[in-house]
Amino acid sequence: MPKSGMANVRVYVTLKPSLLDSAGRTVAVALKKLGFDEVEQARIGKLIELQVDEPSDARVREMCDKLLANPVIEDYRFEVVR
Repeated sequence: MPKSGMANVRVYVTLKPSLLDSAGRTVAVALKKLGFDEVEQARIGKLIELQVDEPSDARVREMCDKLLANPVIEDYRFEVVR
């Protein structure tokens, strides 16, 4: 039986806008070659889903800063889904 304070946390990690996203550029070029001319740019990121008992914003931020994202080159945001 799940604990009552259990929640899903979704962490979205992306490269900082000032950094070149070579994977995103490759995807944008490939989409244009496939006929999707409306695509101007693509940025690639990652989604991390966690199941956390009694999540607090401070603790999730700490997880992101210490392991889930590289704050030097990546931005992140998260949401807690109960």
